Amino acid sequence: MDKLDDTQPGGPNPIDRHVGLRIRMRRKELGVSQEKLAESIGLTFQQVQKYERAANRVSASKLFEMARALNTTVGYFFEGLGEDAGARSGALPREAVQDFLMTPEGLELASTFPRITHGRARRKILELVRVMAEDEPIGA
Repeated sequence: MDKLDDTQPGGPNPIDRHVGLRIRMRRKELGVSQEKLAESIGLTFQQVQKYERAANRVSASKLFEMARALNTTVGYFFEGLGEDAGARSGALPREAVQDFLMTPEGLELASTFPRITHGRARRKILELVRVMAEDEPIGA
């Protein structure tokens, strides 16, 4: 069985999570609000939120409309699904990366961190995050 077909009971399908994440990433990249995207494709912003969180699946017709509204191709939303994350040594599980990027802070950090040009500063930030994660109380 293909790993992408595995779903956790009650959880969204990993493909739907990936598509939702890609919708959110593209929308944020363009600086488009959920409200503006929703208006351009005839939905409420709550429905866009549900698509981005993979609480609801996106129909083919809505995905096509989103691609047009976000000035991209339908294929953009599926990029990266065919990659075998386990084949790369030290690779993070796809779900961990998606969970990180689904948070507002994670998405902002992922887009901002590469702009730090000094390697030493980047390493110090990473060290700080590691220490803070170790100090995080369980269940917090």
